[in-house]
Amino acid sequence: MIAMLKNAWRVPDLRKRILFTVGMLIVFRAGVAVPVPGIIPEVIASLFEQGTLFAFMDLFSGGALRNYSVFAMSIYPYINSSIITQLLTMVIPKWEEMSKEEEGREKLQDYTRYGTVILAAVQATGMTLGIRAQGALVSPSIWLAIEAILSLTAGTVFLMWLGELITDKGIGNGISLFIFGGIVSSIPRELGTLYVLLDTGQTKWYNVLGLLLISLATLIAVIWITEGERRVPVQYSKRVVGRRMMGGYSTHIPIRINQAGVIPVIFASSLLALPATLAAFTEASWAKSLAAFFDYTQPWYTLIYAALIVGFTYFYTSMIFNPLEVADNLRKYGGFIPGVRPGRPTAELLNRVVNRITFVGALFLALVAILPSFMMQLTGLPGFQALSGTAMLIVIGVALETLKQIEAQLVMRHYDGFLK
Repeated sequence: MIAMLKNAWRVPDLRKRILFTVGMLIVFRAGVAVPVPGIIPEVIASLFEQGTLFAFMDLFSGGALRNYSVFAMSIYPYINSSIITQLLTMVIPKWEEMSKEEEGREKLQDYTRYGTVILAAVQATGMTLGIRAQGALVSPSIWLAIEAILSLTAGTVFLMWLGELITDKGIGNGISLFIFGGIVSSIPRELGTLYVLLDTGQTKWYNVLGLLLISLATLIAVIWITEGERRVPVQYSKRVVGRRMMGGYSTHIPIRINQAGVIPVIFASSLLALPATLAAFTEASWAKSLAAFFDYTQPWYTLIYAALIVGFTYFYTSMIFNPLEVADNLRKYGGFIPGVRPGRPTAELLNRVVNRITFVGALFLALVAILPSFMMQLTGLPGFQALSGTAMLIVIGVALETLKQIEAQLVMRHYDGFLK
């Protein structure tokens, strides 16, 4: 492993990309410490004790939301804008045609950027008005609120720009690496909290040991599921192009067990945490009742949470994998699945395989997501988001994808990879 990393460091272009990526991540971590003007930190800290959506979002911002820094919204608006663009691409024929061409994809990327700015401004306005109602601003002045809104929006746009720079000039996906960095930076703080609880006698050693062992088992399971895939064999028939014989080889279609990634968990968690967040910003009785109904201690909370994850998994998988489109592409290029006729029969087979694989992946996601709740009720320990299955899914997925990119760069330069 060390020898392979040395090989990566010896390649000038690859070394430059790695250093550039590390530099941008340092800028991201430095920005976490820059607070929004006019904030009262003590009031902001009290919101995290109420189990609101803030506590979940803070995991991906690496403490930026807890500090209410200029990066407090992290790249959430960009992710939401990307999802909206993907959904609209499915329902707007013109956009669907654009997504199949290079210029069209660049145009859709511009739409995503514009959407990010709009969503960032809307989210910043909602957050600022919410904390203003809680007395978290040093002054109720509308100009101070506008200054906070502009600071939050500018922070998100700046992060989006840095992420695209990393994707273009660095290693890995910049947006994913920011989430990765936020989660990893939260681990020392949570381990420190765990040590304090143990040292002060607020919990027993076997509770801490149980938490760490289950986290380790979850880590192994996440790696196994993340790399797991069903390979559907494909055969390409021979055909004559000019004077050359083309085709006549075998390959496969890789269908991953967890194609949706962690998106369904984020959607479900955000949806269920929304009532508690609304209750924190208003004194309305209906909001308090709604928050009490969706409290994580209620017996039906886990069932609703798991059902939402399964539903979102099927929905998001259907967005990113279209059996009809895959079958049509196979037919165009002379490919077929042995024993299955091209066209609709192939699409039906792929649809059955995807549905079965997605069911396994959805159940795994649901189990990983609800495991921390069971551990919290079993051991009495508070929720440690950075040690949860959701965080591990993101960290492992981003780490493996980044390592694969480095390995691809090494193989291009005749070095052995380090994922073998």
